[in-house]
Amino acid sequence: MSNRFIIWFNDYRPEDRPRIGGKNAGLGEMIKADLPVPPGFAVTTDGFETIRNHPKTVEEVRTLLATVDFGDPPGIREVSGQVRSLIEAVPMAADLEDAVRSAYAELCSRCNQDDVPVAVRSSATAEDLPDASFAGQQDTFLWVRGAASVVEHVKRCWSSLFTDRAMSYRHEMAHDHEVVSMSVAVQQMVDPKSAGVAFTLDPATGDRSQVAVESSWGLGEAVVSGEVTPDNFLVDKVILEIHSRTISPKHTELVMRSDGDGVEWRDVGARRQQSPSVSDAELIEITRMAKAAERYFGAPQDVEWAVDRHLPEGRNVVMLQSRPETVWSRKAPRQVSEPSSGFMDSIVSTLLSPIHTRDSVSADDEEA
Repeated sequence: MSNRFIIWFNDYRPEDRPRIGGKNAGLGEMIKADLPVPPGFAVTTDGFETIRNHPKTVEEVRTLLATVDFGDPPGIREVSGQVRSLIEAVPMAADLEDAVRSAYAELCSRCNQDDVPVAVRSSATAEDLPDASFAGQQDTFLWVRGAASVVEHVKRCWSSLFTDRAMSYRHEMAHDHEVVSMSVAVQQMVDPKSAGVAFTLDPATGDRSQVAVESSWGLGEAVVSGEVTPDNFLVDKVILEIHSRTISPKHTELVMRSDGDGVEWRDVGARRQQSPSVSDAELIEITRMAKAAERYFGAPQDVEWAVDRHLPEGRNVVMLQSRPETVWSRKAPRQVSEPSSGFMDSIVSTLLSPIHTRDSVSADDEEA
């Protein structure tokens, strides 16, 4: 059941969007569209606003932000670290912590698993505005287990509203630091054999008759962070025919640790390096889901997906996120005869979000 601090994805209503941000609203909308989405809940912006009940912390943060020289990257990083430490040091309000712990316990029950592993993701209220895309500026934490750890990582998501890149981008786009707020997604993890992204147009030409798919082994964060060169496919939307495929050598994958506590990089065996990371049947299902998301949202989409190794074939492709494509969808359609730029050079930089294991590194350390 939803309340002031918790809104379950399956209980989402359009009027909830200002309190849960674009990312969480998208998950709720995908469930309404009958797309396969792992279960979870949003911690609303009412949770983040409890920080404002600590006026000393608010004033200290405001004072630090006033000192930022946006022409000095090392200085921005230093202020970012100080601001994030202040926010993370604030004890979570007791009624909020109770709500988060209760919701996590309910999620464990729904998934029929004790200490179900979850992804804890930021969902800032400024993400994917028409004039800017703030997605990717805050943090995501993977394979988080246990109520206490979920509470801690919710706070770390809050503080990531003040990563150096987020502060710089808001400054560049003239958005007020104190107006933006933060919701947090807590969602059951999938254990993907492969994952990636799909665009419901060809990002090289803007051709909306194609779905472009990028795929690699393991978690999709390996693709969106640029750690691997993914396989690339173009699929015709109408006849579901694979028009082109480029199989890249994939030397590493991000997977669940053998003890089930966090994620780690592993080398990919020589045979799998050169093998397609998705089957043709999975590729067609990814295309169908991407098309369904585009049809539901009424605009070209940028979709994150995964193939869960534990689900039966035919039901193993799940959607993790869908947001508006922010480059070609703003341009007039290009004629087929016009020259195109290099393949995938319009992949949005907003996908490059810092991804962390349960024991996270900072946004400036190695990104997974």
